[in-house]
Amino acid sequence: MRSHQITKGPERAPHRALLKAIGYTDTELRRPLIGVAQSANEVIPGHIHLDRVCAAVKDGIRMAGGTPMEFSTIGICDGIAMGHEGMKYSLASRELIADSVESMARAYPFDGLVLLPNCDKIVPGMIMAGARLDLPTIVISGGPMRTGICNGQEIDLITVFEGMGKLRIGELTEEELTELEDAACPGAGSCSGMFTANSMNCLTEALGIALPGNGTILAVDAARIRLAKESGMAIMNLVEKKITMRQILTNKTFHNALAVDMAFGGSTNTSLHLPAIAHEAGLTLALEDFNQASLKTPHICNMSPGGPDHMEDLHQAGGVSAIMKVLAEKGLLAEDCLTVSGETLGQLLAQPAIKVLNHETIRPLDNPYHKTGGLAVLTGNLARDGAVVKQSAVAPEMLQHQGPARIFETEEEAFSAIINQKINPGDVIVIRYEGPQGGPGMREMLSPTAALAGIGLDKEVALLTDGRFSGGTRGAAIGHISPEASAGGLIGLVEEGDQIKIDIPGRNLELLVDESELKIRKERWQAPPAKIKQGYLARYAKQVGSAAKGAVMS
Repeated sequence: MRSHQITKGPERAPHRALLKAIGYTDTELRRPLIGVAQSANEVIPGHIHLDRVCAAVKDGIRMAGGTPMEFSTIGICDGIAMGHEGMKYSLASRELIADSVESMARAYPFDGLVLLPNCDKIVPGMIMAGARLDLPTIVISGGPMRTGICNGQEIDLITVFEGMGKLRIGELTEEELTELEDAACPGAGSCSGMFTANSMNCLTEALGIALPGNGTILAVDAARIRLAKESGMAIMNLVEKKITMRQILTNKTFHNALAVDMAFGGSTNTSLHLPAIAHEAGLTLALEDFNQASLKTPHICNMSPGGPDHMEDLHQAGGVSAIMKVLAEKGLLAEDCLTVSGETLGQLLAQPAIKVLNHETIRPLDNPYHKTGGLAVLTGNLARDGAVVKQSAVAPEMLQHQGPARIFETEEEAFSAIINQKINPGDVIVIRYEGPQGGPGMREMLSPTAALAGIGLDKEVALLTDGRFSGGTRGAAIGHISPEASAGGLIGLVEEGDQIKIDIPGRNLELLVDESELKIRKERWQAPPAKIKQGYLARYAKQVGSAAKGAVMS
C-alpha cells in the first residue's frame, strides 16, 4: 500500500508519532489510508452542508475497513462572484484546487481518494487532480438545491438575475424583487437548474467516476447521506481491486459524457472542463468532438435556464441513469466502460430499477425537444479556433441573425448600456478582452445576459465575448471566442457598427468586413497592457492557454 511509506517499519516511527498526535491508533494506521478532499465552507450555499456529507463518507470508509483522513480546499461561488472583480478568480481557482489536492495526495501517500465538491470550479478542479494522480478515486457531490417557489411559481437564481432587468423597465417593483430574492434559493445545494455545477456533477455519472444518483439526489435528502456512505464503502472496493481513475477515464467514457451533456443540455462551461480533465488523464478532447456529439445526440431534457424543469424534476424522472439508458438503447453510449461501482456501464444500466419515470422530463429520442444536442461550437473568421453557445436555450428566431456590432471593452460597460436601455433590437453586443489571458480569468457574464432577458431583448439581441457565460445564461450568447482579443484574435479588430453574421445551425460566426480593411486594422492594433500586474492572476495570465483547449495552464 502507498500509505506504508508513512506507517510501516521502524524507520517510520517518527511519522507514526506525528499521526498518533492527531489521535490515530495503531489499528487505524494498519488500515488503508483514504484521503477525503472536501470543500465545506461558510461562503458557498452549495457547500454549507458538506461537513455532514463528509462525515457520512468517513462513516462509509470506516465501515469498509479503511481510515479516512479529511483535508480541505478553497471554493468560490460564481453567483456571488458575478459582476465584479471576484469573477476573475473563479476559473483561475480551478487550477489552485487541482494543485492543492495533488499536493496533499503526494505529501500524504493515500491509498485511495474521495473527492467531495459541489459547485462551479471546485468539481472540475478536484476531478482534474484525480485524473493527474491516478489513484483509486471516487466523486461524491453535495447535491442540488431544492427549486424555489414564489407565489406558486417555480423560480431559481436566474429568476432573480432577470428580475433586475424587469425592475428597470417597470415590470417588477422593488418589493416583488425582494420576494424573489427571499425565495429563489431555499437552502443548501448547488443552484437548482442545469447550470455549470449540476452539469458537471451529472457528468461524473456519465464518466463513471461517481455512483448513480450523484448528480440529482437533492442536498437535503437523506438519500444524499446514504449515497455518501455508499461512496465511502465503494472507495475501499476500488482500493482492493486496484482500480485507478485513468482505468475509468478513457476516450470512450469522455465521449459518453459528451452524449449525455448534449442530451440534457449542459452548461457551455463543460466545453472548458471536460477537455481540461481529459488533458490531465493524458487524453485529448477537442471542441470538434462536442460538435460531433451534438449532431448525433438529440436534446431530450428541457432544463432551466432553457426550459421549465429543475434538478428535482430530473431526479424524479429517473435521473442521469435513465438518460443514459435511453441513449444506450440506441447505441449512443459505449457500455463496456468501467465505473466506480466495479461494474461496467452496461451492467449498471441493465438493472430493472433504472427507467424513465416521466417521458416529458426525459423524452424518447424520436420525440426530442431539439434534434441536435444542447451545445454548438461555431467557427468562422471571428472564431478561427471556435466559440461555444448553448443552442438549446436560444430562441428559434435568433438561431440565425445579422446585425451591427456594439463594442464594449469590459463586462461592466456592456451591463451599464443594457440596464440603461442603450441597446437596440437587432444589435450584436461584443464584450472583449475578457478571455483567460486578457480578463484575466475569463469571467462569466450572467449579469448582461440576464439583464437582456429581463428587459425583453433576449430574442432580438445577440451577445458575443471571448469571456464565458454562466450555465444559467439563456439567449443568443456566444462565448469562448478563440483566439481571444488579447492574443490577437479577430474579435479585437471589430469596430462599432460592423456587421456580424451568426448562423448557429450552420455552425458559423463571421465578421463581414473586407480582408483589406482587416489588414489595416491589424497593423495598427496593439496588445493592451496587463490589467493585473501582481499576485496569482498575474501569473495565471502568463501561463493560461486558449479556451479552445480547456484554458489549462502550462
